[in-house]
Amino acid sequence: MPDFAPEERLLTAMPPGTVNGRVIGLDEAGRGPWAGPVVAAAVWLDARHCPPGLLAMIDDSKALSAAARGRAYGALRDAEAAGAAAIGLGEADVAEIDSLNILRASLLAMGRAAADLARGTGFAPAAALVDGPHVPELPCPAQALVGGDRLSLSIAAASIVAKVVRDGRMEALARHHPGYGWERNRGYGTAAHRAALDRLGVTPEHRRSFRPIREALDLTL
Repeated sequence: MPDFAPEERLLTAMPPGTVNGRVIGLDEAGRGPWAGPVVAAAVWLDARHCPPGLLAMIDDSKALSAAARGRAYGALRDAEAAGAAAIGLGEADVAEIDSLNILRASLLAMGRAAADLARGTGFAPAAALVDGPHVPELPCPAQALVGGDRLSLSIAAASIVAKVVRDGRMEALARHHPGYGWERNRGYGTAAHRAALDRLGVTPEHRRSFRPIREALDLTL
């Protein structure tokens, strides 16, 4: 289970006098799907004031059921309202994914999430922990942490927020583009999604830089 040890190690390693004690976690959702945006979240958790029940809910979003993610997301928003957490969101749309590539678009979304958190709270974080091997451009020191959503509570919380928000985005897009099953597959390349591409064609929300979409376009030209 994730804990605050990565945050504490990062703060300990920073020069004296430069630390305000706030380490944010950054993660994204939606790198692999064929359609829709990539969504990132930045989360700061106040270790002194977060309810223990909330911390017990937080885990890598992939290890939680949809219902458990929803409960944890609601509890995180409650903690935010109480001043025991802060949340920022950012995303990169399909056009940015296609022009930049998915990795660079994901990092862009993370940078936007960190900036959104800073705007919403009025404080600049001391440092950031980022899930994975790459770090976005940030105004504070950052450390990449592979598997960070299983190690750091801040990153795990960000993984939950990003996943829940992106799932909501895909449910909304599914209403505008029915037939692809995005309310269930979230834009991932399932057999039903492939069959819908063959039947209905490519939408503006499909990532044309992804090979299955390029192939579908070639078939329809």
